[in-house]
Amino acid sequence: MNAVYLAAQDPTLADFGKDPWWLVLGKIVFAFAFGLLATLLGVWFERRVVGRMAVRPGPNQVGPFGLLQTLADGLKMAFKEDILPRAADKVVFFFAPTISVISAVTALSVIPFGPKVSIFGHWTPLQVTDVSVAVLVILACSSMGVYGIVLGGWASGSTYPLLGGLRSSAQMISYEVAMGLSIVAVFMTAGTMSTSGIVAKQADGTQLSIGGFDLPTPGWYAILLLPSFIIFFIAMVGETNRAPFDLPEAESELVAGFMTEYSSLKFALFMLSEYVAMVTMSAVTTTLFLGGWRAPWPITLWSGANEGWWPMLWFFGKVILLVFVFVWLRGTLPRLRYDQFMRFGWKVLLPINLVWILVLAGLRSIEDWQTRDRLLVTAIGAGVLLLATLFWPSRKKQPQPSPQEQADSRPYGSFPLPPMDLQVPPSPRTKRVVAEREPANVVAGSESREV
Repeated sequence: MNAVYLAAQDPTLADFGKDPWWLVLGKIVFAFAFGLLATLLGVWFERRVVGRMAVRPGPNQVGPFGLLQTLADGLKMAFKEDILPRAADKVVFFFAPTISVISAVTALSVIPFGPKVSIFGHWTPLQVTDVSVAVLVILACSSMGVYGIVLGGWASGSTYPLLGGLRSSAQMISYEVAMGLSIVAVFMTAGTMSTSGIVAKQADGTQLSIGGFDLPTPGWYAILLLPSFIIFFIAMVGETNRAPFDLPEAESELVAGFMTEYSSLKFALFMLSEYVAMVTMSAVTTTLFLGGWRAPWPITLWSGANEGWWPMLWFFGKVILLVFVFVWLRGTLPRLRYDQFMRFGWKVLLPINLVWILVLAGLRSIEDWQTRDRLLVTAIGAGVLLLATLFWPSRKKQPQPSPQEQADSRPYGSFPLPPMDLQVPPSPRTKRVVAEREPANVVAGSESREV
């Protein structure tokens, strides 16, 4: 496949805004259907994978392989009683889950699913639309999702949902800062904020010389910008409230966070928005760092790998792989404490990201460096990032007073403190029972010695 045909397949900003109305409507329906079906299958996929990891079957009764289990759960939620708290703000209480779902689905409008194809004689990109600041549209949609959570907790008219909403919003805003700085590295390298332009910039492969051997390396920014990719993925997991960062609605909590007072379809919309956000952010990661709809090596050895409708298969495969990583993290890692989670975002990811952007800006100012030298520096930066994450100095532990010092410092007339080692002394009844059994044990022991 020659370079001229490759350039003809890559969409540009000039290719948008020329489609007939029915084609635009079809693209919108396709993007919405993709988000909805991917979410329904994602719930089933998560249950099956976690069941496999936990050595149990998972859903397997409703439909073949349990494929209709998610649909059955949705119908069950639709027929449940919709409870409205007396102190709730009815209008905001209704629109809060809707805001979360709409914000997550809207981000799919600027995601390129494939190159230009012919649909009923019209050559059109497999993308709803694209603008020169498309990535900022994705960040805006992600920021709007915070409003749904905050308003959902505030409009419930209850204390626990309000606290859960505030905690969840602080969590999402904290990791959104690190995620935005990771995308800055992509802007600097690609020279554009258009999603189709970023995918096109990752088309050219490079030759990396290691030990005298020339190895083909894809132009994916996950390799060229490895520290940004690692930080972006961690921030993405934290912002979507997925394990091990699922603190707002964790099983260890007393209540389900900001959606405690929600039931029926409103609760289903909140759950749907979480899974839609997971699929959407997987698609964003694929677009920004994994080459978008382009085939990975060695599939690229086939000349027709990036032609026609085949790129949609590679795109969906990358998204499914990232969703699997989401599920894998849930079934593997333990949940963090909230203070550890916030400290990791502000004191670890954010400073490392700022230093990496400064290093990348310095590398871009050196024009005579070869690509393999930049990859070498990137690998060194990734190693420094890993070491800094593992050996970051923790908070110094304060010396704990001894039990006797605690007992002497308690106010006069207060209740006695429990023992520090949590070994409660035996009760008088236990002492009496042990004393009654000791003579029998002594007699039995003497008889056995005599025998």
